[in-house]
Amino acid sequence: MKIEAVDFFYLSMPEVTDAGDGSQDALVVRVAAGGLVGWGECEASPLVSIAAFVTPMSHGACKPVSAVVLGETLEGPADIARLAARVELECMDLLQAAHTFSGIEMALWDLLGRRFDTPVYQLLGYKQAYPKLPYASQLFGDTPEETRAGCRAARDKGFRAVKCGWGPFGRGSLADDRDHLQAAREGLGKEGTLLIDAGQIFIENVDAAAARLPMLAEAGAVWLEEPFLGGAYEAYAALGRQGGSVRIAGGEASHNFHMARQLIDYGKVSYIQIDCGRIGGIAPAKRVADYAARHGVTYVNHTFTSHLALSASLQPYAGLKDHVICEYPFTPKSVAWDMTANHILPDANGEVTLPQAPGLGITVSEAGMAKYLVDVEISAKGKLLYRTSRP
Repeated sequence: MKIEAVDFFYLSMPEVTDAGDGSQDALVVRVAAGGLVGWGECEASPLVSIAAFVTPMSHGACKPVSAVVLGETLEGPADIARLAARVELECMDLLQAAHTFSGIEMALWDLLGRRFDTPVYQLLGYKQAYPKLPYASQLFGDTPEETRAGCRAARDKGFRAVKCGWGPFGRGSLADDRDHLQAAREGLGKEGTLLIDAGQIFIENVDAAAARLPMLAEAGAVWLEEPFLGGAYEAYAALGRQGGSVRIAGGEASHNFHMARQLIDYGKVSYIQIDCGRIGGIAPAKRVADYAARHGVTYVNHTFTSHLALSASLQPYAGLKDHVICEYPFTPKSVAWDMTANHILPDANGEVTLPQAPGLGITVSEAGMAKYLVDVEISAKGKLLYRTSRP
């Protein structure tokens, strides 16, 4: 098969706010080859990611992603690995390339799975997909009362684990943060698994993050996620040494395998969280999962957007039986929900399992996408480089 076309669809809510909610817009990717199509999703600024696909070449190490992908052969997983290596080399100075290729790479796996009538996790070498325990991923409320209500809503829907993140946490006083943590615990109940995401708010200030550890322990939080910038490895390690019962998690800011490995080796995180829409796709995420398993670190997906992204993010560790927890977008914006016709829903045990269907097992809703489609044109030197196509 030859890769005949790569199309991008920039979807957006009518109004996008500065809340830490990544489900307000989306960049969906469709790849066509051999009479088949596959779908993927980039977790990055949509317009910038489209531009990285079509931008004119600056020099030999700053080519557009299109120059590496279009017209290339796609027969099996080895071809995806070959294209990924070429993107890393020939687009190395195009810093958005990894994000742009992430969605393309997902779509290539989806397409191969459809061709061979096989789920992606089996193409990755796993014999089966084990159930995962989803945590309802949501933002802290503006007030402790809102935080309590959000956690209670998740518990009432059968979720045994909840993560609260971003919002006011770390932006006010210690007392304010403690009130939110206690409210989260009250809403979730005594037995639920509580996870906290600081959204990099402490930059690299270990003392500020460490001041929250006692109250996190008091609330029974399992982990503190992303207290620092993604590359602040020394700060991660320093906080981990003080963590006690509260473990440190991070990794969504990793844009390649090596960044994730450094967070494991030097940042000493206990949980490594990888977003397939940022790291370059499913294959590099699988490489991280394998590395984490060998080094006693728990692999967790990072997903706050659609169920297309959720399916892709679960594939890299589907066959790791002991790595059971997974992020689950609990209150996504309507664009993230409507863009797919089917969804991965918790069962009676409160667990989720990947679809036993070819590829990613997710059907894109073209009608759902059309409601949110943003028309885009990109031109340079009087030449049209990109125009939005229809789903």
